[in-house]
Amino acid sequence: MIRYWMGRQPEDREEFQRRAPVVCSLYKQAATLHEQGVHLVSSDEKTGIQALERLGPILRPVPGHVEKQESHYRRHGTCCLIANLEVATGRIIQPTLGPSRSEVDFVDHVARTVDTDPDANWIFITDNLDTHKSESLVRLIADRCNLPEDLGKKGRRGILKSTATRAAFLEDPTHRIRFVYTPKHASWLNQIELWFSILVRRLLRRGSFTSLDELQQRLLAFIEYFNRTLAKPFKWTYAGRPLTV
Repeated sequence: MIRYWMGRQPEDREEFQRRAPVVCSLYKQAATLHEQGVHLVSSDEKTGIQALERLGPILRPVPGHVEKQESHYRRHGTCCLIANLEVATGRIIQPTLGPSRSEVDFVDHVARTVDTDPDANWIFITDNLDTHKSESLVRLIADRCNLPEDLGKKGRRGILKSTATRAAFLEDPTHRIRFVYTPKHASWLNQIELWFSILVRRLLRRGSFTSLDELQQRLLAFIEYFNRTLAKPFKWTYAGRPLTV
């Protein structure tokens, strides 16, 4: 048995104090925002999902006996799932399955998500991955929000100059579509991570997949089943106060 721990530097604490309450406040407002037609979604990628085919039968648990899995398996490749958790309902909307999580993949995913209600307000809660603050994402949001301003040039000037300037633009609360970033090293504040753990426990950890296509089909089938029978908003009680370690 092991336990993980993480030492946080003063600058991490300051960022945590600034960002965590914002995220938690949005979670508390989720139902009200939903009634107002504002989509609050928690988004992230689950990468390297393996299509593992067990080479022997899985012996399901019975009273007095734990489940047994064949230790040998055959690999059929991996895929990446980009998912949105609708905070107010607990449903997964517009999942994206593909081989990678590139800048283009994430921008296409956001575009497909927004297209489900193109004139509405959207708030995406994400972590600090560079692809969540990319040039392509800035251009997409500027286009969808009909923002006429000069975006500048990446690495040189203006909004596109750096990761920080791009993030500031994407976070702008006056934009109809905006992003709210969790503090660094605090991905547990992103509710989609709770759903990913459900996915692992209920499907991936105990699954056997004969092909990558079967894995993807069963992922989509699980999402449909989850939305239909299990989805409900998480009871979020954490208020964003700094943790003591």
